[in-house]
Amino acid sequence: MRTMRTTPTTPSRVRGRVFAVTVALAAATALAAPGAGAATSAADALAQANSAVEQAGVNGIAWHTDQATGQVVVTADSSVTPAALAELSRAVGTKHLKIERTAGTFNPLLSAGAAIYGGGYRCSLGFNVVKGGTYYFLTAGHCGNIASTWYSNSAQSSVVGSTVSSSFPGTDYALVQYSSASASHPGGYSAASAYVGESVKRTGSTTGTHSGTVTALNSTVRYSDGSTVRGLIQTNVCAEGGDSGGPLYDGTKAIGLTSGGSGDCTSGGTTFFQPVTAAAAAYGVSLY
Repeated sequence: MRTMRTTPTTPSRVRGRVFAVTVALAAATALAAPGAGAATSAADALAQANSAVEQAGVNGIAWHTDQATGQVVVTADSSVTPAALAELSRAVGTKHLKIERTAGTFNPLLSAGAAIYGGGYRCSLGFNVVKGGTYYFLTAGHCGNIASTWYSNSAQSSVVGSTVSSSFPGTDYALVQYSSASASHPGGYSAASAYVGESVKRTGSTTGTHSGTVTALNSTVRYSDGSTVRGLIQTNVCAEGGDSGGPLYDGTKAIGLTSGGSGDCTSGGTTFFQPVTAAAAAYGVSLY
């Protein structure tokens, strides 16, 4: 997989009547016990299958649980061999496993582009945020890991801001503080959670704006370099290197930050996004 960062910056983001209540609850429990047991058993089996996928250690895959079918859905990129998939099937068992293939390889999307440049790479700015009167922006954590200072041009001479914190792998978000209080940092978004089937758009410094649909929530991705990120939004929106950190949105609802994926905007692909709600909560910032 590729996390969507950048490539080298060659010019080109919850007692009185107790007895009666207790009896009623006991009766209800006695009647519901068989079904509850079956539900617990199914949930346990699904959790075990999910754990088996992760422990298999196969790179280039993404997975999420589908409660409706009782399966762990694994999306494998083109680098995953048939032998690796066979080993995965043996480890998990076919009853609780569904395997899908996608073109390209899953990687952080690195590339050389409004774009933000740093450390010889290009990423994309996500959403502007504020805390205590100080302005920041969110981008991808794998971007924040590679640069302490960000610039608005490929020559890296016009400073935009400095990385305050970044988190990758595990999660994929970073916080950058604007270097100038007078810098333009428009808002207009509010943080929201995605839902499966939602129509969304993504904007990035390499490929501009593209549309698609949310296909899964709470996906775990193990990129081709072995780095693993959890709790991601999975979509069929295309993206390419340099689009990392860019925003995923539905109208004025800010939904995600571009993390990584496979394919391109010619042939399409599978792309993953860090939920904005998690990033904002981690840093105690607000969209505006």
